[in-house]
Amino acid sequence: MYQSHAERRTRLMQQMGEGIAILPTAPEVVRNADSHYPYRADSHFLYLTGFAEPEAVLVLDAGAGKSILFCREKNLEREVWEGFRFGPDGAREAFGFDEAWPLAELDIRLPDLLSGQKSLWWNVGRQPAFDVRVNGWLDAVRQRYRSGEQPPALYHDLLVLLDEMRMIKDAGERATLRRAGQISAQGHIQAMRATRPGMMEYQVEAEILHTFIRNGARYPSYESIVAGGANACTLHYAANNARLNDGDLLLIDAGCELNGYAGDITRTFPVNGKFSPAQRDVYEIVLAAELAGIAAVKPGAVWNEPGDAALRILVQGMLDLKLLDGSVDGVIESGAFRQFYMHGIGHMIGLDVHDVGQRKQGGQWRTYQPGMCTTIEPGLYIRPAPNVPAALHNIGIRIEDDVLVTETGHEVYTADVPKEIDAIEILMQGV
Repeated sequence: MYQSHAERRTRLMQQMGEGIAILPTAPEVVRNADSHYPYRADSHFLYLTGFAEPEAVLVLDAGAGKSILFCREKNLEREVWEGFRFGPDGAREAFGFDEAWPLAELDIRLPDLLSGQKSLWWNVGRQPAFDVRVNGWLDAVRQRYRSGEQPPALYHDLLVLLDEMRMIKDAGERATLRRAGQISAQGHIQAMRATRPGMMEYQVEAEILHTFIRNGARYPSYESIVAGGANACTLHYAANNARLNDGDLLLIDAGCELNGYAGDITRTFPVNGKFSPAQRDVYEIVLAAELAGIAAVKPGAVWNEPGDAALRILVQGMLDLKLLDGSVDGVIESGAFRQFYMHGIGHMIGLDVHDVGQRKQGGQWRTYQPGMCTTIEPGLYIRPAPNVPAALHNIGIRIEDDVLVTETGHEVYTADVPKEIDAIEILMQGV
């Protein structure tokens, strides 16, 4: 069932060459009093194990080619209150580990596992409390010097290897991301169908979340942005508590999480179902920029090409709308465009909505490879200002899709949501 996770562990150990890796999952976090936030396992841990329970540690012995899980023991009494636990034996069988031990034995077994290893790999600095435990195990080995035992002499950041591995999605990951994209798209479609003047932003958010859950995605992959009117000019608006007014636009940035993988879509549409002339003018610029950015995503293309292509269209649009003066090159060089477009073209997406991976290697932009997955999300955010025509005040528009790099080009796997003006208006009219 979890063969792909076992294969990833093997590939990681091959890259390590020697030594031992230690990777804890995420800790549980108290929300208030005795209530916890919904638990979400660490993404790197999920990538290597598929094991979603809290209180677990993965150990990889590269020299022996062995994977070891430490997890909570079976406890029928606690399962009455908290639900099923695999326990070490069940986890070993279900997830394909070579060994599995109770978490309570971690402090006893780790010094033995560390002793004699040439190098130690772990996510240093990510969980300071866990770093203290690692140092304690190392000290325990040092105390055995009279017996000739030594701790690892070399320390490496495990995430340097893992981040690179996670950038290229395998077939199973691609399938899950596609499904997450489809469910996310259905949420946006339902929002378009349901939106009417006078509704509250949170009522539209409820339509989205209901669609996610009804289709098997229990949680959103990030806090949904449902921003009507001027609120759309706040990039990370999250209050979602304003009334939607006739004549305003509604910007929705929302995606579901499915089996740990994120969807991320943004659409902007008129609350009353009909774009005004000014809204239409701005929207067409952003849409053209998004399409140009998507077209630039392909194997061998340099990472910044989609952003550069989209930016030139956005800047030309700013000039056409009389928001700025000068030439396209001059505006880009001066940075004046940042008054209306202040973020990048997108980000990688996978187990994290802002997924891991370096965009540059050796100081140079890296190239796209099949299996990479990115968002393309240009926008224009026009706040009132002396240089802004009144008709454009408080128009905030962003359009975002998730794009998989394929062997021959790209696949926009969130394309189910309309983004052409005519298609949006037809959908909202219920035709």
